Amino acid sequence: MVIFSPTNIPDVIRIRSKVFEDARGFFVETYQKEVFSQGGITQSFVQDNHSFSTQWALRGLHYQITHTQGKLVRVITGEIFDVAVDLRRRSPYFGQWVSAFLSDMNKEQLWIPPGFAHGFLVLSESADVVYKTTDYYDPDGDRTIYWNDPELDIAWPIPNGIQPLVSEKDSLGVSFSDAEVFEC
Repeated sequence: MVIFSPTNIPDVIRIRSKVFEDARGFFVETYQKEVFSQGGITQSFVQDNHSFSTQWALRGLHYQITHTQGKLVRVITGEIFDVAVDLRRRSPYFGQWVSAFLSDMNKEQLWIPPGFAHGFLVLSESADVVYKTTDYYDPDGDRTIYWNDPELDIAWPIPNGIQPLVSEKDSLGVSFSDAEVFEC
């Protein structure tokens, strides 16, 4: 049994799969094409990615203007604050963001369709994040928006006195108002 729950931006979907636990551990089916199609996620996946990050690492906000990727995100160890920003100019949610706490404990996933920027903050000592994508990585189409853009005003759960760990690439991002967006 899988529960698909739309977020405040209905195209971004939280996914909760049935977890079978016993004294040995647990088993969970994280993806089945037919079940996900019935839940409204009909795209095919072409690539799997795995990211390991230390506490307070902040990755994003990333997207591809060409070879646009939808992402099915889950955490296999640790906990993250995961964010999706709607970059579809014609969407009623354009410029809005939604978030979810994903962890190895809650075993939830987040479906982020094409047309969104994505980023996450690691809350635990470290985190392994895996995600499926609907298109291949295209370095020429890769774009980044500042994670702390004041226009987006994302409520990152960063404690006072903590400076997130941001890559050089992410520190060279652009503001939301200067970002290339999707005309759909």
